Amino acid sequence: MPRFGFPTKLTPGPGRLALGVGAVSLAVMLAACGSSSSGTGAESSKTPSSSTAPSASSSPGTMFSTASVPGLGRVVVDGRGRTVYAVTSGGHTNVPCTDSSGCTKFWPDLPLPDGTSAAKAGNGIRASLLGTMKLSDGETYATYNGWLMYEYAADAGPGQASGQGIKGFGGTWYVLNPSGNPVTASASPSSTGGGGGY
Repeated sequence: MPRFGFPTKLTPGPGRLALGVGAVSLAVMLAACGSSSSGTGAESSKTPSSSTAPSASSSPGTMFSTASVPGLGRVVVDGRGRTVYAVTSGGHTNVPCTDSSGCTKFWPDLPLPDGTSAAKAGNGIRASLLGTMKLSDGETYATYNGWLMYEYAADAGPGQASGQGIKGFGGTWYVLNPSGNPVTASASPSSTGGGGGY
């Protein structure tokens, strides 16, 4: 006979089954949250160290190629397939775009990773036009036909060139054609933003 009037065997009823499924679901969600909070450490362990040169896919400044962009034709793109831009003002090449001015927040630069001495020429790129330039920040950057190259933060991905013809941070931003010259025609009318430098 059961002690204290409690049954010795529990039979799963609909309420107990729902409670059990809910407990399992909660445990899975907590485990997922725990793994996402520790994901930062896992991701940082995947970050290339200075002793190993990363692939072009992990460091956009290690390889350049060309791709077709609507309204502009074939233009230079980086290792992630994103359109690159050069900035000019009054015929001067490489108007300064620095972290301290806030420029690189909108126009991310493409330094060569530690241990890499030059970028590679991909499809459509003339290897003879690829070079390097060391700047005052101590980092070395790839150049194409003498131009430093930047991405535009507002481009959501490959095939976009929403930065074409934008004026900001002391110059005008243009994509580069396969010959390494700025394409001065706009894909669409560009407007300059306020203090953001767009």
